[in-house]
Amino acid sequence: MNHPPTTTDQPTRIGLVAATAAGRRHARTLADAWPQARLVTADTVADALRAAWAECDAVVAFLATGAVVRILAPLLGDKHTDPAVVVVDEAARHAVALLGGHAGGANDLAGRVGAVLDARPVVTTASDAVGLPGLDTLGWPVEGAVAAVGRAILDGERVTLVADAAWPLPALPDNVRPAPTPVVPADPAPPAAPPGPGAPAGPAGPSEAAGPAGSGAPVGPAGPGEAAGGGYRLLVTDRVVPLDDRTAVLRPPSLVAGVGASRGVPAAEVRGLLDRVLAEAGLSPASLRHLASADIKADEAGIRATADALGVPLVTHPAAELAAVDVPHPSEVVRAAVGTPSVAEAAALLGGDAALLVPKTATAMATVAVARHAPRGRLAIVGLGPGAPDLRTARAVAELRRAAVVVGLDQYVDQVRDLLRPGTRVLASGLGAEEERARAAVAEAVAGHAVALVGSGDAGVYAMASPALEYADERIDVVGVPGVTAALAAGALLGAPLGHDHAYLSLSDLHTPWEVIARRVAAAAEGDFVALLYNPRSRARDWQLGAALEVFAAHRPPDTPVGVVRNASRPDERVHLATLADLDPALVDMYSVVVVGSSQTRVVAGRMVTPRGYRWRR
Repeated sequence: MNHPPTTTDQPTRIGLVAATAAGRRHARTLADAWPQARLVTADTVADALRAAWAECDAVVAFLATGAVVRILAPLLGDKHTDPAVVVVDEAARHAVALLGGHAGGANDLAGRVGAVLDARPVVTTASDAVGLPGLDTLGWPVEGAVAAVGRAILDGERVTLVADAAWPLPALPDNVRPAPTPVVPADPAPPAAPPGPGAPAGPAGPSEAAGPAGSGAPVGPAGPGEAAGGGYRLLVTDRVVPLDDRTAVLRPPSLVAGVGASRGVPAAEVRGLLDRVLAEAGLSPASLRHLASADIKADEAGIRATADALGVPLVTHPAAELAAVDVPHPSEVVRAAVGTPSVAEAAALLGGDAALLVPKTATAMATVAVARHAPRGRLAIVGLGPGAPDLRTARAVAELRRAAVVVGLDQYVDQVRDLLRPGTRVLASGLGAEEERARAAVAEAVAGHAVALVGSGDAGVYAMASPALEYADERIDVVGVPGVTAALAAGALLGAPLGHDHAYLSLSDLHTPWEVIARRVAAAAEGDFVALLYNPRSRARDWQLGAALEVFAAHRPPDTPVGVVRNASRPDERVHLATLADLDPALVDMYSVVVVGSSQTRVVAGRMVTPRGYRWRR
């Protein structure tokens, strides 16, 4: 059975099928570009297509769409296991995502095919057509009436969102509304004494019947999120809940199962115990984040095979870390054996804000405990590049579409509004509010949201990553998205001035005393670095650039090349090449980057070039 990748992975086996010379030529182009792609041949094209379907994770067919449909129709099974299929026309003008658009990754594959063959990707899945996230593209398992609820979202019908806690979901449109008057369940009862070998785990406590621990609305059949008229519901929970034809359930990665075992434990015993305790506690295995154990069990085949079968990682911890976790049922016998009084309970609880739902439960050779971990907000710090859309990375675009909240300088947010999904909340502010933006982004992530904090160039270079990470703590996950810096964009326009060692310097003394800046300028000049001068000159700071150039002139020849690039990659881009002796600082403003060459930099055919080594310089 095929197991197609998620939308974030690339297919590991791509079958290429062609019927004509032109199709085979296009197929060879893909095969040359992708090591994982190969041309599949057989006695007939139909047999080749069937073979590719059976053997590969994805299929690119250079055939008529109707022919592909007729051949593959009898083979269709389930969209979660069928391979992705992309159809390309004879002239390679279009790459059509035919089957497995979301679950199989065909939409993404169509884009990749288009990029190689210069074909136009054709994506017809409804959510992609209108810029909404498909429920099966959010990265979490989803079950129930997925198609019906997804259609209701697309049609603008009211869908009630009932979540156990504030999980970092992407933006959802206005017709998806949180449940009114959410009820906060009581704290769970303390775990009971551990059952003996073979005994049932039992529910974690009376509050579990109302809903999982933590804030949010209960998700049982009578929860407030159920519309009075039997409307559509989208539940976000790790609980096993009743399903109907108007309810879809997203399974967040909230559960960690701690596992202890005797050496040589069979995988069937571990899996059987885990399935039983989850079922008896009313918890879905689809919400397992990972299995956890002691380092000494990292190579235990039965535990590792169980993790592999569930499709989750196995995370192990040193005994000393496990011993530091306060657990309700420590054991001196376990301490004597592995150096910690608890393996299963401690491993389940370690690594976050967690509550023990199922205390340790044992069979002859295995022990399992289950904890629920609180959601963690998500902060993506996104560099948008110098301005041109084609210099914006694909990862930056993906993070913008992944976010429910976007924070940034107003002019930078305006550059990407067309990329934001409907329902995205935008927090934009003007110049000089960097600290406020950083604090706001972190606060939104701490509240459990998926946040993108945007800036130009690379967010880590004189931009928002530094102030944001000063406030971010262990309560949130942080994702850094690199961007093309202003210096790199300027260097490309000037030629190759960064071919050897170079230094970045900001001439703004708003946050750094000029005395400190002057020492750094002098060090770069004495060290013969190519210097990239950010924030070089403004109306209020009109003398610092001249002072810096005088320092460089004291250490370099007067004909040293100096480049000025204003608004690199933007419509009013301007490139000016001068020397240390004749550069007019009045040409420079805050939208400029100044590149001062080293003593080895020269001008070749009107371009700045700094040799990679000095041996070939004449």
